Amino acid sequence: MGQDLIRYDILAQDALRGVIRKVLSEVVKTGLPGEHHFFITFLTSAPGVRISSRLREKYPELMTIVIQHQYWDLSVTDTAFEIGLSFSDIPERLLIPFSAIRGFYDPAVNFELEFDVREVEAANGQPEAAGSEAPLASVTEVPLRRPAAEPARAKADAETSENEATGDAEAETDDGNKPSADVVSLDAFRKKP
Repeated sequence: MGQDLIRYDILAQDALRGVIRKVLSEVVKTGLPGEHHFFITFLTSAPGVRISSRLREKYPELMTIVIQHQYWDLSVTDTAFEIGLSFSDIPERLLIPFSAIRGFYDPAVNFELEFDVREVEAANGQPEAAGSEAPLASVTEVPLRRPAAEPARAKADAETSENEATGDAEAETDDGNKPSADVVSLDAFRKKP
């Protein structure tokens, strides 16, 4: 097999990140439509990520935010988005480059994107997991249920009233517990020679 000098893998990831960029740009213009809301997981140590030292200390590797009821000043550029969220009743402003995003999930329609962020991790000096052969990007449909944030959500619900828990942004680390899902690799859509 020939060497991929075009780097289709990188082009595919950029295109799928463009989906997130487009969705967030529409939310800036019209707000969240219907029951749509988003869980966005990102690398907190990725280049360009701007979060408070309090959040960085609490989430040194990964963090998941929820864009649902209470957020403010959402702005989107070609390379990043910025948003105001509340964590334990403390307002925070976050700047998240699209290249730092590891996962995007909209439970209203069972839509999920996962990204291989090995190149970002390598740039930060974090070792890649040995034998990791995950596809660079995948689209997944999962059964309609709450995502893996459940343990963190239960803890957050215990600390705040139910109204605040559903309105405030929630964060947790990626503990690897994901709902069962069928992963569809981009390879499944390529024409066979």
